[in-house]
Amino acid sequence: MNSISVLHINLFQPGKNTSDFYFNRMKEHLVLGHRHIEKPHRHDFYATILFTKGSGMHEIDFQKYDVSAGSLFFMSPGQIHSWELSEDIDGYIFFCSQDFYEMHYVNQKLRSFQFFGSVNFPRKLQLTATELRENNHLFAALEKEYQLQNVMKDGFILSLMSQIFIQATRAFSKELGKENSEVNISYFKHYQQFENLIEEHFAKEKSVAFYASLLEISSKHLNRITRTVVQKTATDVIKERIILEAKRMLMYLDESLTEIAFRLGFEEYSYFVRVFRKTSGMTPTQFIKKYKA
Repeated sequence: MNSISVLHINLFQPGKNTSDFYFNRMKEHLVLGHRHIEKPHRHDFYATILFTKGSGMHEIDFQKYDVSAGSLFFMSPGQIHSWELSEDIDGYIFFCSQDFYEMHYVNQKLRSFQFFGSVNFPRKLQLTATELRENNHLFAALEKEYQLQNVMKDGFILSLMSQIFIQATRAFSKELGKENSEVNISYFKHYQQFENLIEEHFAKEKSVAFYASLLEISSKHLNRITRTVVQKTATDVIKERIILEAKRMLMYLDESLTEIAFRLGFEEYSYFVRVFRKTSGMTPTQFIKKYKA
């Protein structure tokens, strides 16, 4: 089974001393990185992409999104993605490492932005005409600063990035109909803690009670939180994270289905197949045929 490429920032900026930040126009990026990005691949960095022109399809972790002017995407390390874009595509793209952002913003983690930290959060935001103009201004300013050698360059780049992330957070809140009530802020915080715990334990722990105990809340309340935030049960959130990992492993690990099931904590292969099929609508074998054809 062929492995999925893991791309590093320095692949896209040969000759530069830094491997922590990269910025480019989409047209130039597609030409520069063609040999690296023409097939499904993963990154070891965070990526933000704004399309200002053109159309197409962008697939992130097996979820397909339409691309059009105003499509703003956020991607986290480890996600598998690919795209099919029209010839007139244009926009902006930037990458940053976790260290680059968090060494400067010690108290603000990239994963605290839900579009980076939550598996169940949408990876695409469709901007309004006004939002597109505002973001276009920020991305253009980011491009200009990236090309210059000004004093405190990194600090200015980080401030522009943060504005983009904060505006996106607000726009997502409007789009998803989430009011900034104290209840919802509390729910978002608990949900994020829940997903962080899943990241640590999903290969071994699959019960809602386990995670509710760590959060010091009841299983019933945890379900209330997940239904409010992502319209799913806590069990669904856990299973979907496990199956997402299974899909990634099926794509890039040279291991048998039984070995993958065991690594994900399934003692019975038949149960793994049932959970996979119920969650993704196909068996692991069908998944492999679809994506490895």
